[in-house]
Amino acid sequence: MVDVEKLKKIARETISRDDVRCLIGWRQGSYGFRAAPHFVGKPEEADQLIFSPLCSHNLATYLTLAEKLPVPRGQEPDTRKVALLVKGCDSRAVVQQLVEQGIRRENVLVIGCPCRGVVDQKKVEAKYPDMGAAVTADWGEKTVIFNLPSGRVEAPREEVLAGKCMTCRYPNPLLADIEAGDAVAVWGSDEYTDVREMEAGDPRQRWLFWEEKFSSCIRCYSCRNVCPMCYCEDCILDRLNPGWVWRSANTSENTAFQLARAFHLAGRCIECGECERVCPVDIPLMKLNRKLTKEVREKFAFEPGTDPESKPLQASYRPDDKADFIL
Repeated sequence: MVDVEKLKKIARETISRDDVRCLIGWRQGSYGFRAAPHFVGKPEEADQLIFSPLCSHNLATYLTLAEKLPVPRGQEPDTRKVALLVKGCDSRAVVQQLVEQGIRRENVLVIGCPCRGVVDQKKVEAKYPDMGAAVTADWGEKTVIFNLPSGRVEAPREEVLAGKCMTCRYPNPLLADIEAGDAVAVWGSDEYTDVREMEAGDPRQRWLFWEEKFSSCIRCYSCRNVCPMCYCEDCILDRLNPGWVWRSANTSENTAFQLARAFHLAGRCIECGECERVCPVDIPLMKLNRKLTKEVREKFAFEPGTDPESKPLQASYRPDDKADFIL
């Protein structure tokens, strides 16, 4: 578990270092069950940091958004490190970005925060509606504790945690320069039950299910923009010449867009669930991503974001790889 006061102390010491330009963590949101990304540039700003079940955001997204060369004329590039607070799934994103050389190890300082699960905003807002004031939260033994305007309540974690947390295999950061707390037990289990249920269904029914979901897509690109692994500066899905996917928000183009994203993430998705969290029309994108994650794990014994020394799946070869899927 993470002691928040210890975390603030670590943050103050970190941002005071000459080789660190900023620290990215979480702070309390302004209303409801919300936390927000917090950019710390001065030691006193570390006092606003929190770590609680509300800290859903995967902050690794910001690492690939840092300013890049060249800088404006007359300015010198700031080559100091960016410090980042990470949960287990966030750390997998950092590892995978390093493996793909999307970021450089010497440019990032990772502060690990062992995590016991984060809430699903939709679940808690449905369970406790009309929370205009800011709500704080903490972990119980097998519950999540909320300090509501009406008083303190505890909810079973199965009722309020995000689905990704129920199947999380890596609650402890896999990469950390500084540990902000002691390791927590792995309590989730992942047998891909949700994927196997979908696979067992009638193909026609499966198509009708996804046709309905994709028809509701408004092509807001929130899923792509929040994904820590979608960091291409020139996204092929934005190109007009040649036009791989048109901008029209219809079932056909939406399906092409979502399937292209899913396959782009095959062997790369670190299962943080951010795409599904931010989707304004509630498309269950992790069902799609987890299908490919399952195939990659079973066919190639490969899990992205778990080994900084590994190579990307599609850039690696092992003589003992299974070949029974080749027709």
